[in-house]
Amino acid sequence: MALFPTKRLRRLRYNSTVRDMVRETILTKNDLIYPLFVVPGTKIKKEVKSMPGVFQMSVDVVVEECKEVEKLGIPAVILFGIPDHKDEVGSGAYDPNGIIQQTVRAIKKDVRKLLVITDVCLCEYTSHGHCGVLHGEEILNDETVQLLVKEAVSHAEAGADIIAPSDMMDGRVGAIRKALDENGFTNTPIMSYAVKYASGFYGPFRDAAESAPAFGDRRSHQMDSANSNEALREAESDIEEGADIIMVKPAGAYLDIIWRVKEKFGMPTAAYQVSGEYAMIKAAGKNNWIDEERVMIESLTSIKRAGADMILTYFAKDAAKFLDRM
Repeated sequence: MALFPTKRLRRLRYNSTVRDMVRETILTKNDLIYPLFVVPGTKIKKEVKSMPGVFQMSVDVVVEECKEVEKLGIPAVILFGIPDHKDEVGSGAYDPNGIIQQTVRAIKKDVRKLLVITDVCLCEYTSHGHCGVLHGEEILNDETVQLLVKEAVSHAEAGADIIAPSDMMDGRVGAIRKALDENGFTNTPIMSYAVKYASGFYGPFRDAAESAPAFGDRRSHQMDSANSNEALREAESDIEEGADIIMVKPAGAYLDIIWRVKEKFGMPTAAYQVSGEYAMIKAAGKNNWIDEERVMIESLTSIKRAGADMILTYFAKDAAKFLDRM
């Protein structure tokens, strides 16, 4: 092996053209998925205080937003709904005329090429803010799965392109796959939140989705942030049950997990750059502590470098605009 001065690694950093030619990881617009929050009403666009640049929007405004997203070349959005009524069993989640079902139909009518992914969980729809049916303070797994199945099928019937269960209940991927197949949606993929950690990075999302738990936390079903091998077991389980895409959430603090999951299974792998990651970059950028745009691209590139094939990020529009300038 050559040694200095024969070996000079800086030769390939000499100018921007050479750096571009040897770049190992390329971020593109096709890697991006843009999250959207939908609320009842019309002409509503309300900024989320803890997530500057992110809004709660009514269906009509979401449709216009999706037209812009499609024009920017971003291939997909993922929808989160905030209903006008919440109850103990989250019935708005599986109402055929619920907020997400209405939104999917409206988008698919006017924005034909955009992929519409729907989040499947009950936390935005329950009066207690937890992800499932309660018995006292215990979240009941199997009873919750039955409702998640109804929610997933209702989304597919509305026209959703991809179903994304995020609840972390055991067995829900298999149950959803079976129900989709039985109802004629054999070609509808499942993007499973296979590895979802009980993270402190979700705070701003709960402001946006109005889904903070009324008591306790979600550690009984979301993963311990200290665990890595468990992530592989969770991913393997969802793959065996029929997941087409597996997701790791959050992304930035779990790049090692993205890497391990991708290396182990070689499956299409998504990663969610969550609300807290976004909010920290925005806050530091606002205070001129960092170059916000540079850190945005660096963070997204690192997620792809770790092995993600697709990235759910609130920076999707800004990143797409940046990539257009390159």
